Amino acid sequence: MWHCLVIEDDYENARYIANGLNELRHDAVVCGNGADGMRRACEEQWDIIILDRMLPGNIDGLSILSTLRALGNKTPVLVLSALSGVDERVRGLKSGGDDYLTKPFAFSELIARIEALIRRAGSDDTIKQLRVGDLTLDLISRKVERGGKLINLQPREYRLLVHMMQNAGNVVTRTMLLESVWDYRFDPQSNVIDVQISRLRRKIDTGFQTQLIHTVWGEGYVLSAQGQASGQDNAHHDSSICPFSGSDMEFDFLSTDIQLWNAGHLFHPDPDGIYLFAGGRCAAFPIAAANRVHHS
Repeated sequence: MWHCLVIEDDYENARYIANGLNELRHDAVVCGNGADGMRRACEEQWDIIILDRMLPGNIDGLSILSTLRALGNKTPVLVLSALSGVDERVRGLKSGGDDYLTKPFAFSELIARIEALIRRAGSDDTIKQLRVGDLTLDLISRKVERGGKLINLQPREYRLLVHMMQNAGNVVTRTMLLESVWDYRFDPQSNVIDVQISRLRRKIDTGFQTQLIHTVWGEGYVLSAQGQASGQDNAHHDSSICPFSGSDMEFDFLSTDIQLWNAGHLFHPDPDGIYLFAGGRCAAFPIAAANRVHHS
């Protein structure tokens, strides 16, 4: 079943299209003006938008079309118009229309064109979902889930997570995040990144045994279900972050592990605990265990 939005001010024509779609057991919602049509187009996910070119008021069909494309909305749009000239058809397509059908038209042709547009959209190999471990992010619905649990994110947190998931397993620096998520540059030593990461970490990792968001001291952050960052050859550490659970990690074992590294070590505080860098290795200790090591 298709979920169709019909933006058409002509009542008879709108009813003709909607009734025909309903008879074929498709869902059709009709909006009679540009303002309502624009609002509904942005509020829901549609399989197809059937858009009349000439609408009353200040918002015509091409204005809706160009605005949707500017917002990144890629829903297939079939433009309907009584303007049949070549220049008019070209203008409609260049504004972002996927097809252009002139009035009057046969309903069978309308359906055939809709089928072609939906088929084309379905064959698009654009990535629609990101996944890291049990964390999934749907780029179409903007829904984020971990282990089946819905996670509500603010717009900035969502953009931050998208960037980190697109670069999963690799360290993303503060500078990279500022340019990609905030779209501007300022002092990379600012704590704005750390604050947002901390908020995102609480939403993504709290209540789960495996931590996904890790801090790579002196470099940035990495999102990984294995807790490892690729492509790092730092002289101080290899950025292989090994998070330990306080429930199965005892002080004696931590001390032994540190001694086995046989190298000087450096403790670095983090909201989750501390990071220990030694002998080219890095380990992340939770707060409970970290306090015992740090005070030894």
